[in-house]
Amino acid sequence: MRLNKYLSEAGVCSRREADRLVQEGRILIDGEPAALGTQVEDSSRILIDGKEIRREEKKVLLVFHKPRGIECTTDLRVKKNVISYINYPIRVYYAGRLDKDSEGLLLLTNQGELVNRMMKAGNGHEKEYVVTVDRPVTEEFLAAMGKGVPILGTVTRACKVTKEGERSFRIVLTQGLNRQIRRMCHYLGYEVKRLKRVRIMNVCLGDLAVGQYRAATGEEMEELTRLLEKREQEKKAGKVQETYTGGKPVKNAGKYRTPVKDRKGLHQGQQKRRFEKHG
Repeated sequence: MRLNKYLSEAGVCSRREADRLVQEGRILIDGEPAALGTQVEDSSRILIDGKEIRREEKKVLLVFHKPRGIECTTDLRVKKNVISYINYPIRVYYAGRLDKDSEGLLLLTNQGELVNRMMKAGNGHEKEYVVTVDRPVTEEFLAAMGKGVPILGTVTRACKVTKEGERSFRIVLTQGLNRQIRRMCHYLGYEVKRLKRVRIMNVCLGDLAVGQYRAATGEEMEELTRLLEKREQEKKAGKVQETYTGGKPVKNAGKYRTPVKDRKGLHQGQQKRRFEKHG
Protein backbone atom coordinates (compact mmCIF):
# COMPACT_ATOMS: atom_id res chain seq x y z
CA MET A 1 0.00 0.00 0.00
CA ARG A 2 1.00 3.65 -0.28
CA LEU A 3 3.42 4.87 2.37
CA ASN A 4 1.10 7.61 3.65
CA LYS A 5 -1.75 5.13 4.14
CA TYR A 6 0.58 2.66 5.87
CA LEU A 7 1.74 5.31 8.33
CA SER A 8 -1.84 6.46 8.90
CA GLU A 9 -3.00 2.93 9.70
CA ALA A 10 0.08 2.42 11.84
CA GLY A 11 -1.10 5.32 13.97
CA VAL A 12 2.02 7.35 13.24
CA CYS A 13 0.36 10.39 11.69
CA SER A 14 -2.25 11.50 9.20
CA ARG A 15 -1.70 10.99 5.47
CA ARG A 16 -1.05 14.69 4.94
CA GLU A 17 1.51 14.73 7.74
CA ALA A 18 3.17 11.64 6.22
CA ASP A 19 3.55 13.44 2.88
CA ARG A 20 5.09 16.42 4.67
CA LEU A 21 7.61 14.14 6.41
CA VAL A 22 8.51 12.64 3.02
CA GLN A 23 9.07 16.08 1.50
CA GLU A 24 11.30 17.02 4.42
CA GLY A 25 13.42 13.91 3.79
CA ARG A 26 12.78 12.47 7.25
CA ILE A 27 11.63 9.01 6.08
CA LEU A 28 13.84 6.17 4.87
CA ILE A 29 12.54 2.94 3.31
CA ASP A 30 15.03 0.08 3.28
CA GLY A 31 17.81 2.63 3.61
CA GLU A 32 16.65 4.89 0.77
CA PRO A 33 14.86 8.26 1.03
CA ALA A 34 11.11 7.90 0.52
CA ALA A 35 9.27 9.63 -2.30
CA LEU A 36 5.66 10.78 -2.51
CA GLY A 37 3.43 7.86 -3.55
CA THR A 38 5.99 5.19 -2.61
CA GLN A 39 4.50 1.71 -2.20
CA VAL A 40 5.52 -0.32 0.87
CA GLU A 41 5.00 -3.84 2.20
CA ASP A 42 4.90 -5.24 5.73
CA SER A 43 8.46 -6.46 5.18
CA SER A 44 9.69 -2.92 4.34
CA ARG A 45 11.96 -1.31 6.93
CA ILE A 46 10.64 2.20 7.52
CA LEU A 47 12.54 4.77 9.58
CA ILE A 48 11.29 8.20 10.64
CA ASP A 49 14.04 10.39 12.09
CA GLY A 50 16.01 7.18 12.61
CA LYS A 51 13.23 5.40 14.53
CA GLU A 52 11.80 2.21 13.04
CA ILE A 53 8.04 2.16 12.49
CA ARG A 54 5.82 -0.88 12.79
CA ARG A 55 2.04 -1.06 12.55
CA GLU A 56 0.57 -1.35 16.00
CA GLU A 57 -2.14 -3.87 16.78
CA LYS A 58 -3.48 -2.12 19.85
CA LYS A 59 -5.64 0.94 19.12
CA VAL A 60 -5.61 3.71 21.70
CA LEU A 61 -7.33 7.04 22.26
CA LEU A 62 -5.94 9.18 25.03
CA VAL A 63 -7.71 12.07 26.79
CA PHE A 64 -4.97 14.50 27.84
CA HIS A 65 -5.09 17.75 29.84
CA LYS A 66 -2.46 19.78 28.00
CA PRO A 67 -0.72 22.39 30.14
CA ARG A 68 0.13 25.85 28.87
CA GLY A 69 3.62 25.97 27.39
CA ILE A 70 3.46 22.53 25.77
CA GLU A 71 3.53 22.68 21.97
CA CYS A 72 1.36 20.50 19.71
CA THR A 73 3.99 19.09 17.38
CA THR A 74 5.45 15.69 16.54
CA ASP A 75 8.84 17.29 15.95
CA LEU A 76 10.91 15.87 18.80
CA ARG A 77 13.51 18.59 18.24
CA VAL A 78 11.08 21.07 19.82
CA LYS A 79 12.00 21.17 23.50
CA LYS A 80 8.48 21.12 24.97
CA ASN A 81 6.67 18.96 22.40
CA VAL A 82 3.54 17.08 23.47
CA ILE A 83 4.80 13.65 22.36
CA SER A 84 7.89 13.76 24.58
CA TYR A 85 5.85 15.27 27.42
CA ILE A 86 3.40 12.38 27.74
CA ASN A 87 6.08 9.80 26.78
CA TYR A 88 3.49 7.17 25.89
CA PRO A 89 4.93 3.69 25.07
CA ILE A 90 3.03 3.52 21.75
CA ARG A 91 3.55 6.28 19.21
CA VAL A 92 0.48 8.53 19.15
CA TYR A 93 -0.58 11.60 17.18
CA TYR A 94 -2.76 14.50 18.34
CA ALA A 95 -6.21 15.09 16.86
CA GLY A 96 -6.86 18.81 16.79
CA ARG A 97 -4.06 21.04 18.01
CA LEU A 98 -4.13 23.56 20.84
CA ASP A 99 -2.03 26.73 20.83
CA LYS A 100 1.08 26.68 22.99
CA ASP A 101 -0.47 29.36 25.23
CA SER A 102 -3.76 27.43 25.60
CA GLU A 103 -4.60 24.50 27.84
CA GLY A 104 -7.21 21.81 28.17
CA LEU A 105 -8.50 18.78 26.31
CA LEU A 106 -6.27 17.23 23.67
CA LEU A 107 -6.98 13.85 22.09
CA LEU A 108 -4.07 11.62 21.08
CA THR A 109 -4.37 8.36 19.17
CA ASN A 110 -2.49 5.89 17.00
CA GLN A 111 -5.49 5.66 14.66
CA GLY A 112 -4.63 7.83 11.68
CA GLU A 113 -8.00 7.44 10.00
CA LEU A 114 -9.76 8.54 13.19
CA VAL A 115 -7.70 11.74 13.15
CA ASN A 116 -8.67 12.36 9.52
CA ARG A 117 -12.37 11.84 10.20
CA MET A 118 -12.41 14.10 13.26
CA MET A 119 -10.39 16.94 11.78
CA LYS A 120 -12.15 17.40 8.44
CA ALA A 121 -13.23 21.05 8.64
CA GLY A 122 -16.46 20.50 6.70
CA ASN A 123 -17.82 18.03 9.25
CA GLY A 124 -18.50 20.78 11.79
CA HIS A 125 -17.66 18.81 14.93
CA GLU A 126 -18.23 20.73 18.18
CA LYS A 127 -15.36 21.95 20.36
CA GLU A 128 -16.12 23.78 23.61
CA TYR A 129 -13.92 26.30 25.41
CA VAL A 130 -13.96 28.39 28.59
CA VAL A 131 -12.25 31.75 28.04
CA THR A 132 -11.11 34.46 30.44
CA VAL A 133 -10.57 37.97 29.05
CA ASP A 134 -9.09 41.25 30.28
CA ARG A 135 -12.31 43.18 30.89
CA PRO A 136 -15.99 42.61 31.75
CA VAL A 137 -17.99 40.49 29.31
CA THR A 138 -21.03 42.38 28.02
CA GLU A 139 -24.18 41.22 26.28
CA GLU A 140 -23.08 43.15 23.19
CA PHE A 141 -19.80 41.26 23.15
CA LEU A 142 -21.55 37.87 23.51
CA ALA A 143 -23.97 38.71 20.71
CA ALA A 144 -21.17 39.81 18.38
CA MET A 145 -19.12 36.67 19.08
CA GLY A 146 -22.12 34.44 18.47
CA LYS A 147 -23.17 36.20 15.28
CA GLY A 148 -19.78 35.87 13.60
CA VAL A 149 -16.63 37.99 13.48
CA PRO A 150 -14.55 38.95 10.40
CA ILE A 151 -11.06 37.45 10.68
CA LEU A 152 -8.55 35.95 8.25
CA GLY A 153 -10.50 37.04 5.20
CA THR A 154 -13.79 35.42 6.21
CA VAL A 155 -16.57 35.67 8.80
CA THR A 156 -16.60 33.04 11.50
CA ARG A 157 -19.55 30.66 11.65
CA ALA A 158 -22.38 31.46 14.03
CA CYS A 159 -21.74 29.78 17.38
CA LYS A 160 -23.14 29.40 20.87
CA VAL A 161 -21.65 31.81 23.43
CA THR A 162 -22.72 32.10 27.09
CA LYS A 163 -21.43 34.15 30.00
CA GLU A 164 -19.57 32.27 32.74
CA GLY A 165 -18.36 35.02 35.03
CA GLU A 166 -17.71 38.75 35.03
CA ARG A 167 -14.71 38.31 32.72
CA SER A 168 -15.22 34.82 31.33
CA PHE A 169 -17.44 33.08 28.79
CA ARG A 170 -18.08 29.66 27.28
CA ILE A 171 -18.04 29.17 23.50
CA VAL A 172 -18.83 26.19 21.24
CA LEU A 173 -17.13 26.27 17.83
CA THR A 174 -17.70 24.08 14.78
CA GLN A 175 -14.61 25.26 12.90
CA GLY A 176 -10.94 25.62 13.68
CA LEU A 177 -9.37 28.72 12.18
CA ASN A 178 -5.87 29.63 13.31
CA ARG A 179 -6.03 31.13 16.82
CA GLN A 180 -9.70 31.74 16.14
CA ILE A 181 -10.98 32.69 19.58
CA ARG A 182 -8.05 34.99 20.28
CA ARG A 183 -8.51 36.73 16.92
CA MET A 184 -12.27 37.09 17.45
CA CYS A 185 -11.76 38.64 20.86
CA HIS A 186 -9.01 40.91 19.59
CA TYR A 187 -11.25 42.24 16.82
CA LEU A 188 -13.82 43.23 19.45
CA GLY A 189 -11.25 44.93 21.67
CA TYR A 190 -10.69 42.12 24.18
CA GLU A 191 -7.51 40.26 25.08
CA VAL A 192 -7.61 36.58 26.03
CA LYS A 193 -5.93 35.91 29.37
CA ARG A 194 -6.73 32.20 29.63
CA LEU A 195 -8.17 29.75 27.11
CA LYS A 196 -9.16 26.23 28.10
CA ARG A 197 -10.75 23.58 25.88
CA VAL A 198 -13.15 21.42 27.86
CA ARG A 199 -14.86 19.26 25.21
CA ILE A 200 -14.39 17.75 21.75
CA MET A 201 -17.63 16.27 20.45
CA ASN A 202 -18.77 13.86 23.22
CA VAL A 203 -15.41 13.61 25.02
CA CYS A 204 -15.12 15.92 28.05
CA LEU A 205 -12.09 17.02 30.05
CA GLY A 206 -13.95 16.69 33.35
CA ASP A 207 -11.75 16.89 36.45
CA LEU A 208 -8.64 15.42 34.80
CA ALA A 209 -5.63 17.14 36.38
CA VAL A 210 -3.31 19.36 34.35
CA GLY A 211 -0.57 17.30 32.71
CA GLN A 212 -2.40 13.98 33.23
CA TYR A 213 -3.99 11.66 30.65
CA ARG A 214 -6.37 8.72 30.64
CA ALA A 215 -7.61 6.19 28.12
CA ALA A 216 -10.98 6.96 26.57
CA THR A 217 -13.71 4.66 27.84
CA GLY A 218 -15.51 2.12 25.69
CA GLU A 219 -18.68 4.18 25.94
CA GLU A 220 -16.84 7.31 24.76
CA MET A 221 -15.38 5.44 21.79
CA GLU A 222 -18.75 3.99 20.81
CA GLU A 223 -20.48 7.37 20.97
CA LEU A 224 -17.62 9.07 19.14
CA THR A 225 -17.84 6.52 16.33
CA ARG A 226 -21.62 6.93 16.18
CA LEU A 227 -21.35 10.72 15.93
CA LEU A 228 -18.70 10.51 13.22
CA GLU A 229 -20.77 8.11 11.15
CA LYS A 230 -23.90 10.19 11.61
CA ARG A 231 -22.12 13.38 10.54
CA GLU A 232 -20.58 11.70 7.50
CA GLN A 233 -23.98 10.38 6.43
CA GLU A 234 -25.53 13.84 6.86
CA LYS A 235 -22.74 15.37 4.82
CA LYS A 236 -23.27 12.90 1.98
CA ALA A 237 -26.99 13.71 2.05
CA GLY A 238 -26.25 17.45 2.00
CA LYS A 239 -27.75 18.00 5.44
CA VAL A 240 -24.67 19.36 7.22
CA GLN A 241 -25.13 23.04 8.06
CA GLU A 242 -22.22 25.46 8.16
CA THR A 243 -23.36 26.90 11.49
CA TYR A 244 -23.84 25.82 15.07
CA THR A 245 -27.09 23.85 15.42
CA GLY A 246 -29.92 26.30 15.99
CA GLY A 247 -27.93 29.33 14.88
CA LYS A 248 -28.72 31.54 11.92
CA PRO A 249 -26.59 30.86 8.83
CA VAL A 250 -23.70 33.21 8.30
CA LYS A 251 -22.74 33.67 4.65
CA ASN A 252 -19.06 33.61 3.79
CA ALA A 253 -17.75 37.09 3.22
CA GLY A 254 -16.36 36.05 -0.15
CA LYS A 255 -13.95 38.79 -1.24
CA TYR A 256 -13.89 40.34 2.23
CA ARG A 257 -10.41 40.87 3.61
CA THR A 258 -9.56 42.03 7.09
CA PRO A 259 -8.31 45.63 6.87
CA VAL A 260 -4.54 46.01 7.20
CA LYS A 261 -4.91 47.99 10.42
CA ASP A 262 -6.93 45.14 11.95
CA ARG A 263 -4.35 42.55 10.99
CA LYS A 264 -1.60 44.63 12.57
CA GLY A 265 -3.80 45.34 15.57
CA LEU A 266 -5.76 48.46 16.43
CA HIS A 267 -5.26 50.00 19.85
CA GLN A 268 -8.09 49.27 22.25
CA GLY A 269 -9.76 52.69 21.90
CA GLN A 270 -10.11 52.27 18.12
CA GLN A 271 -11.42 48.73 18.55
CA LYS A 272 -13.90 49.80 21.18
CA ARG A 273 -15.28 52.61 19.01
CA ARG A 274 -15.60 50.26 16.03
CA PHE A 275 -17.35 47.65 18.20
CA GLU A 276 -19.77 50.21 19.69
CA LYS A 277 -20.56 51.59 16.22
CA HIS A 278 -20.95 48.34 14.29
CA GLY A 279 -21.64 45.75 17.01
